[in-house]
Amino acid sequence: MLTRRSTLGLLAAAATLPSRALAVVAPPRNEIRESLAKRFTDLGTAGTFVGYKVEDYLIVASDRERSGEGKLPASTFKIPNSLIALETGVVADPDKDVFPWDGVKRPIEAWNKDHTLRSAILVSAVPVYQEIARRIGQERMQKYVDLLDYGNRDIGGGIDQFWLTGALRIDPIEQIDFVDRLRRRALPISKRSQDLVADILPVTKVGDSVIRAKSGLLGAERGAPSLGWMVGWAEKGDAHTVFALNMDCGEPRLVGERIALTQACLADIGAI
Repeated sequence: MLTRRSTLGLLAAAATLPSRALAVVAPPRNEIRESLAKRFTDLGTAGTFVGYKVEDYLIVASDRERSGEGKLPASTFKIPNSLIALETGVVADPDKDVFPWDGVKRPIEAWNKDHTLRSAILVSAVPVYQEIARRIGQERMQKYVDLLDYGNRDIGGGIDQFWLTGALRIDPIEQIDFVDRLRRRALPISKRSQDLVADILPVTKVGDSVIRAKSGLLGAERGAPSLGWMVGWAEKGDAHTVFALNMDCGEPRLVGERIALTQACLADIGAI
């Protein structure tokens, strides 16, 4: 039986490949590039990068081990959380529905204000998304995490904490599978919700390329970062590359390196 990672061409996996997962037309080729792994060691940290070059059916990864290790998604979960908020009606309009600041002063100044869904995802406002999760509730959240086939689907550990300190885990290959389904509007929810979330994803332009991506940083809300993520996709002309990067960010200097390192890896594989 085909598995998710065997179809993606990296390594064997236990999870059965869903019929709507990426690369259903043909199993992609794969490459492990030591030059990508060297970028992490040159920074003095450990991490992994995986890129799926859609039109080439090609997976390019920095390694075979960490690329398949599940981690807490941190704020990359704001992508499915936004989808679920829109699908359930917790948020009707990402530009008009306002989440008032609760008045609690937090170390990240951009969080200390009222937010819409669009502004909250841009500054990765954890308190806003915790309130969204509470409004969605445990039962509906579980239903949609299952429906979206997101990571290990385990939302144990508190409705407003499970993606930060709880039981939810997702690996880079699963991140790519999920993000690619969003990119193709192939998730089993309304096209409207997918269109809106794709539209509010932070955008970076590099030359003639566009990167739509969400960052994540474990421990950001406590001022003690430990693991950083970048997930999304790059568009260069008619070519698309879906990617996921995670790296250890125990030192403050490394937090700001996530975007630059992602861009460097994308450039290395010709995605931007």
